[in-house]
Amino acid sequence: MGLLTNLKDSISRVTDGLFAADEPKRIGIYGPPNAGKTTLANRIARDWTGDAVGPESHIPHETRRARRKENVEIERNGRKVTIDIVDTPGVTTKVDYKEFLDHDMDKDDAVRRSREATEGVAEAMHWLREDVDGVIYVLDSTTDPFTQVNTMLIGIIESQDLPALILANKTDLSGSDVQQIANAFPQHETIPLSALEGENMDEVYTKIAEYFG
Repeated sequence: MGLLTNLKDSISRVTDGLFAADEPKRIGIYGPPNAGKTTLANRIARDWTGDAVGPESHIPHETRRARRKENVEIERNGRKVTIDIVDTPGVTTKVDYKEFLDHDMDKDDAVRRSREATEGVAEAMHWLREDVDGVIYVLDSTTDPFTQVNTMLIGIIESQDLPALILANKTDLSGSDVQQIANAFPQHETIPLSALEGENMDEVYTKIAEYFG
């Protein structure tokens, strides 16, 4: 009886592993606020599913809860990968309600938004530590990438042994400097793109299939 039980357990473990291998990989889109994470998530989702993930805005912390788009199938150069896109809130060390007052918000709305954004940061960190299989890290190529938050998050990603693809976004803007991002994190490949204009998305999809397939 014990032998039969052990045999059933072994078969169960094998079949569970086979089914798990077929499950979509959860790929978290991370980065600081206003780096273009949701714009990228929407670009990927629309290109491959026809749907968007969430609203885009120039106002900081538009994404204050993680949004997920499931079963996005990407195929490039004979490689195919099915992923769940997790568009996470921008991570920062401080959310000040006063930064929202410059965007035609009254104080009550600004305070509410800052509170939700702070909760969103905590949620993003939980996803990173517990629930993603890989990371697309989006940085604004017009700003200095060498910050405490970016260094901390890249360190966590590396400590978790998660495959990570770094994207230097907003190359359509004047002042874009992709090399400064490559210099800040030389241990990772940096891919330039404009998620807004769709520039260099072919290479982005090739790398997604390569890194997460």
